[in-house]
Amino acid sequence: MDGSAPPDPLKLFHTWFAEAKSKESTLPEAMTLATANADGVPDARMVLLKDADSSGFVFYTNSDSAKGQDLAANPHAALVFHWKALKRQVRVKGGVETVSPADADAYFASRARGAQIGAWASDQSREMDSAYDLEKAVARFTAKFGIGEIPRPPHWNGYRIVPEAIEFWEERLFRLHKRETYRRDGDGWRIARLYP
Repeated sequence: MDGSAPPDPLKLFHTWFAEAKSKESTLPEAMTLATANADGVPDARMVLLKDADSSGFVFYTNSDSAKGQDLAANPHAALVFHWKALKRQVRVKGGVETVSPADADAYFASRARGAQIGAWASDQSREMDSAYDLEKAVARFTAKFGIGEIPRPPHWNGYRIVPEAIEFWEERLFRLHKRETYRRDGDGWRIARLYP
């Protein structure tokens, strides 16, 4: 290494993320989440980053969804952030753990009321018999909770990807892109430059 990479990848991530928030027109927190089921069959979809610190990268979802089932069977995942305006990507891979119930409750309470009802109403990833099934479920739970507080559904939780490797990629001319990777090494990180 040429000494240009800071020793803490989360510090670099937050620097890049702050730049993405100011440059990307929509959803700089959007990330591709890749999982695999018990047979190793991969799947990927976009989710939203809700927290990132030294413990890992957090998102929330229905635990009965396809991704929730994948993570129950195979608790490993990969993330990709792609910020087109900055011509940068960040790739993360590692083991997955659930956040604490208190953290999940606190985040759920911060969501818009419509999103809270949606979490109760949607049988995420399951087939619907009719296009009106979701609308009927939303109406049912809206009536059920009235104007009162909406508790977090038991099937709705947060997941934390605990990074084992984080790669920072920047576009360069002639596809000679800059790639720096951080890999867990005891309590610290081993940093390496990769060929593009």
